[in-house]
Amino acid sequence: MNTSTIINVLIALVVIWLIYKQFASVKGVRSIGSKEFEQEQKSTQDAILIDVREPHEFKSGHIPGAKNLPLSQLKIRINEVPKDKPIFVYCQSGMRSKRAAVSFSKNGIAHIVNLEGGIMAWQGSVRK
Repeated sequence: MNTSTIINVLIALVVIWLIYKQFASVKGVRSIGSKEFEQEQKSTQDAILIDVREPHEFKSGHIPGAKNLPLSQLKIRINEVPKDKPIFVYCQSGMRSKRAAVSFSKNGIAHIVNLEGGIMAWQGSVRK
């Protein structure tokens, strides 16, 4: 093998590892579809609904009852999220909310539900 082949293989392995880390299951985090998310969120006592999109995205339309806690501010505001309550989280497509869910889990929150596909997949009502 020549040097460029070895470098390409190493780069491919790093990319695969990064993708795996991004999408691998995280303890205490479940990703579910829109209908199940809505039903479970409404039936779970003390559930907190968090939209991790930026404020301008939140203002353009959000799930009723959601609190806006942008992913960009999560590191400095994570203590605003109670550790003893179930957290339901979403974003635009499900990518940022998955990252937020990982942060919540690392911060000691045990019950986290992510809206798979984000608000783009949401079939319930939206408040503007």
